[in-house]
Amino acid sequence: MEKLNNLVLDLGGNAWNLVLVLAIFLGVFYGIRTKFIQIRLFPEALRLVKNRAKEGKDEKGVSSFQALCITLGGCIGTGNVAGVAMAIVVGGPGAVFWMWLIAILGMVTSFMENTLAQVYKVQEGEVYRGGPSYYMEKGLGKRWLGILYAFSMIVSLGFALAALQSNTISLSVGQALGIPALLTSILVAVLIALVIFGGVRRIAKVAERGVPIMTLVYFALALLVLIVNIQKVPEMFALIFSRAFDFKAVGGAAIGTVIYQGLKRGVFSNGAGQGDAPTAGASAEVSHPAKQGLFGVFSVFIDTILVCTLTAFVIIISGVHEYSDRVGIELSQLAFSSSLGKWAGVVLMLCIFMFCFTSIMSNYYCGESCLAFMAKGMKGRNTYRIIFVTAIFLGGITGVDLMWNIADLFCAIIVILNMISLIFLGKKAIKVADDYIRQKKEGKDPVFCSKGIKGLEGAECWGRER
Repeated sequence: MEKLNNLVLDLGGNAWNLVLVLAIFLGVFYGIRTKFIQIRLFPEALRLVKNRAKEGKDEKGVSSFQALCITLGGCIGTGNVAGVAMAIVVGGPGAVFWMWLIAILGMVTSFMENTLAQVYKVQEGEVYRGGPSYYMEKGLGKRWLGILYAFSMIVSLGFALAALQSNTISLSVGQALGIPALLTSILVAVLIALVIFGGVRRIAKVAERGVPIMTLVYFALALLVLIVNIQKVPEMFALIFSRAFDFKAVGGAAIGTVIYQGLKRGVFSNGAGQGDAPTAGASAEVSHPAKQGLFGVFSVFIDTILVCTLTAFVIIISGVHEYSDRVGIELSQLAFSSSLGKWAGVVLMLCIFMFCFTSIMSNYYCGESCLAFMAKGMKGRNTYRIIFVTAIFLGGITGVDLMWNIADLFCAIIVILNMISLIFLGKKAIKVADDYIRQKKEGKDPVFCSKGIKGLEGAECWGRER
């Protein structure tokens, strides 16, 4: 087992080196090609989120805001709390700067993949489905590539990462309340079963209600830590920027370690280029694909620029990373408790529970969509649900080293496959973005029709005037 773990670890490490190269390349290349659309249209993204109630919703889909909440539910989880703590322990405070950088670059990648997912979505019964597998088949004409992506997505998000979220819940509840992992795992598995057997609309409703509440509570708790330690804030910012370019940044670690940890944890957390966000976003009913692309920009902003940043601030300002031997979720809980008292650890535990619970729901939905793509329908859905719930239970009570490494490897694989596809499909996403901007300049609420736009023949849901 140790040899297998080491092999998977080595393969994952090499794969992630390629991921980081692709993430930087795509972010810079398409940032320039779109004149940094993630910055230019960020106010428009905020407006769309604010006016979410006006977005269409009918029997064929869920609202853009519900899709955004499913996306955020998938992004905001272990990576934001445990992953950030790990990045700071290994790479020091300077890693935060590089997380910010990859988030800004990742916003344009998120725009591209979410837009393409809407363009190439399909209607299956009463719901829309889409994502990288679908635009690999319909946009590139490579169904085999879509199947490879779908299989890797099911292994990584559909099982391994979901099980890890369950493990994080067990650790957090155990540390805060002393409840045995077995009991926590049973509870989580039962609750997840109640949600996922209700279908995509039940997932959307739970995410729509749970994600905003948990995010606001987490914001409030983190801001309270900053207020209590307000005198340390200038020193904290100085540490982040000075250590970002310090050749001996942390315990003798080279600057490469600092950069690598910041970039990797940033990509892993916000999921830009991973494909889970567009898989969820494709279920939304919108009048123009670029609208969902802008929701993708906003999700990366919330995930990394806000949630990950607040976690990092709390850890750095508390200083626990300098003297504690704890890592991951336990270090984050210690950081909050050391500043506010034990009660903060309990509140954080509740936030972590909701973060991870909604992540598990989102992971399930991504796996289900990939299964639907592979099976050309929903054959085997209940079997997948049973196996998924079993994985959630086992994940909460077993060791995680091999599971982490398997998730790491297959996450790298899906990012590589998706980003390579985006290189070839980017021109089509840019055409859609240009159409959106043109209509906005004409004073219209943009409505998309693929007729007359060369290269979008496979956009079956957008071929007629609306």
